[in-house]
Amino acid sequence: MKKKTEQADRTHPAFKNKNADPFYNIVMEGLADEVDGEHFWDAVAEDAVFEFLYNFEGFPNRLEGRKNYMDWFSGYGNILHSADGLRVYKSADPAHVIILEYAVHGHVPSTKKEYHNRFCSIITIKDRKIIHWRDYMDSLAVVL
Repeated sequence: MKKKTEQADRTHPAFKNKNADPFYNIVMEGLADEVDGEHFWDAVAEDAVFEFLYNFEGFPNRLEGRKNYMDWFSGYGNILHSADGLRVYKSADPAHVIILEYAVHGHVPSTKKEYHNRFCSIITIKDRKIIHWRDYMDSLAVVL
């Protein structure tokens, strides 16, 4: 029997965080025809696991569950104004792994510093939902 996936709470602040729209949009562009939903959070399974393979004070290395990631993401403070450089790689693996490379651009309000970063996200899809996300980024872009 197929497991029913609950819809994400559209009243959650993570849905309303327009600062992250360029991120949400480029990911959904990269996952077009692979996941269900209009918004990034619609595409994330309730029990998804997110791994962030970089170490910064106050930044988790692992979050389990869509709600936990939404709670963390609702406090995202950078203001993104664009995202580009999308490259999509689809594996032939039955696990249905998709790799996205992309860049985001914006600024950090607290420092007024411009923010430009590149990411590589390795995403596992099951039943048209994101069930696992492993993220790499240009860590120097955050600290310089």
